Amino acid sequence: MPFVRPYVRSDGTPVRGHSRWAPGARREMTLFAAFGLAVLAIGNASTATEAGGTSPGPSATYPILFDHSTHSAPRTAVPRPAVSYPVTFDMPALRRAAPTPSVSYPVDLAALAGER
Repeated sequence: MPFVRPYVRSDGTPVRGHSRWAPGARREMTLFAAFGLAVLAIGNASTATEAGGTSPGPSATYPILFDHSTHSAPRTAVPRPAVSYPVTFDMPALRRAAPTPSVSYPVDLAALAGER
């Protein structure tokens, strides 16, 4: 919406500053509002009132009570096999022992590093 600054007409009448709708904007806003109201009216229509005339009520009564009680005999977990045949697992191969050194005398690594 453009804002019109205050001005004085040619006959001397002062006009205060005001905002004015752009040409055609009032019609577009009216159509947009009508469309929005139609969408809200259609979206909020209940299918139960159209079909049977009454809206459905809650199907549960609160508080919900269960048939079994937590204070009855304790339930114990009984393990049951998942398969009826024996399951064998592959055993990993045994590792061979590390080889023993073939040198029987001590090697001085410090002496080797000094030659570089």
